[in-house]
Amino acid sequence: MRVCLGGTFDPLHAGHKQLLTTALQLAGLSGSVLIGVTTGGFPPGKYTRASYETRVEALQRFLQRQHPSAAVSIVPIMDPFGPAVDAELDAIVVSPETRPTAERLNTQREQKRKPRLRIVEVPFVLAADGRPISSTRIRQGEITPDGAILHHG
Repeated sequence: MRVCLGGTFDPLHAGHKQLLTTALQLAGLSGSVLIGVTTGGFPPGKYTRASYETRVEALQRFLQRQHPSAAVSIVPIMDPFGPAVDAELDAIVVSPETRPTAERLNTQREQKRKPRLRIVEVPFVLAADGRPISSTRIRQGEITPDGAILHHG
């Protein structure tokens, strides 16, 4: 199976790791995973602290540690869909937050006479306070990338 997912991955946190692991499991031993990483300036108004290169390096370290033999391609994306509109793919892995983007992607693919992607939604990974782990919460100093509480707001 050919699987894709995308995001800012800034910083790489437990929720991202669950999405990546799910994509790799779906792809299986003979499949492949295409990971789109946003570049500076996309999404508009979305702030990334780390450079594209730093975020890709963090992804590569995680993948090498957890899934060293996986067939993975990491590509820059400058729009919500990246190469997934045209690429030969079977599935996309999303969070509840990004599912609407995957639905729009399938509409775009249909318009180009490409097969719809199977959408695999992974539930949010929750922090110790029961709320979803997010890059925003990490940047605001509320939680660690693994979901431990740093302070109460």
